[in-house]
Amino acid sequence: MGLVPGNARHVLATLGLLLLALLPSGAQAQRSITVASTTSTEQSGLFRHLLPKFTGSTGIQVRIVAVGTGQALDIGRRGDADVVFVHDREAEVAFVAEGFGLTRQDVMYNDFVLVGPKSDPAGAAGRDLQEALRRIAAAKARFISRGDRSGTHAAELRFWRDAGLDLAAAKGDWYKEIGQGMGPALNTASAANAYVLSDRATWLAFKNRGDLAILVEGDRRLLNQYGVMLVNPARHPQVKVAEGQAFIDWLVSGEGQKTIAEYKIEGGQLFFPNAGKTGER
Repeated sequence: MGLVPGNARHVLATLGLLLLALLPSGAQAQRSITVASTTSTEQSGLFRHLLPKFTGSTGIQVRIVAVGTGQALDIGRRGDADVVFVHDREAEVAFVAEGFGLTRQDVMYNDFVLVGPKSDPAGAAGRDLQEALRRIAAAKARFISRGDRSGTHAAELRFWRDAGLDLAAAKGDWYKEIGQGMGPALNTASAANAYVLSDRATWLAFKNRGDLAILVEGDRRLLNQYGVMLVNPARHPQVKVAEGQAFIDWLVSGEGQKTIAEYKIEGGQLFFPNAGKTGER
């Protein structure tokens, strides 16, 4: 009772296939891409602002894999993403030079900030990042490092080195690597009342600040540039070239750049578009 006879099931299945064939191609297989990007673009809320507008303009859905820049580039090397959108210029240039990505393009920038307890036990506050890091190390004041091969982590290691500090020799219990993204690093710093390097966008979006405040900003060394690349289809034929390039073209177009500039939190602009304007900051 209620079972469909074998012949009827065959007819229904055939009708289903015929109806599917009559559907527009877009309804059968929705156009989509995978973008490997950073935790800062995700946790700041930028993609929640950008992607509906991009999809509305193109019909292309975007799946974001938000990890540290190093991991995002590794995802691109494996061919598990169509586009890589990150913030470590040196690593991005190497990615292209090694043949894993096509032309790198600037998209936007913001800056890093050194955050720490308002009481500032190391006396780090000011506009000189190198002096601030030297004082933190000398005081052995608690410092939280992402330790996750992200663009922010790479910048932090570069900043210690440029300040003339051998971090491997200097670090001790005061320096803690957590191997996680920017949000967890800020939460850890808030709980420990510690110093931490953050991108400004994630800091502006971060609510659990506790006693933390920006102590160092405005140093030209703190510039944080973002770039985008299509994964090389010669290495990975499965890369969705047309859709991935459409995403890149939209990001650097007038519409995409305007959409980036419009993203604000409490009136503060998080990212500053500069496609095709390297050096004009």
